[in-house]
Amino acid sequence: MPSYSIGQAARLLGVSSETVRRWADGGRLRVDRDGSGNRTVDGVSLARFAKERGSGAHAVADEVPTSVRNSFVGIVTAVRVDDVAAQVEVQSGPHHLVSLVTREAVEELGIAVGITVTARVKSTNVHIDLA
Repeated sequence: MPSYSIGQAARLLGVSSETVRRWADGGRLRVDRDGSGNRTVDGVSLARFAKERGSGAHAVADEVPTSVRNSFVGIVTAVRVDDVAAQVEVQSGPHHLVSLVTREAVEELGIAVGITVTARVKSTNVHIDLA
């Protein structure tokens, strides 16, 4: 069974190492000590915690109701429009997303460089590689 250091767990959860330490100290996340005395989180516990933590992320009352669970709030960094289609680039933290939408959608929504948007990703094909 894999185990993760505090720093690795923090990167996987998208938070700081200090946040993971606070969760561990507060009893929210179970940690063990390795042979050198360093804190570790076993993979199964980390996966369970990540899933529990993420399950409340979409329960915000003022959020648009949707079946899509992969949402990235970000800023529009580029918009390229032609006669029918448009390419919209969004930077959401470390994530760079590119979406192809209709010109009509860009115009109706008022999408322009510098505005905040939520990119929602839903796919029938998801590839998973070992890190």
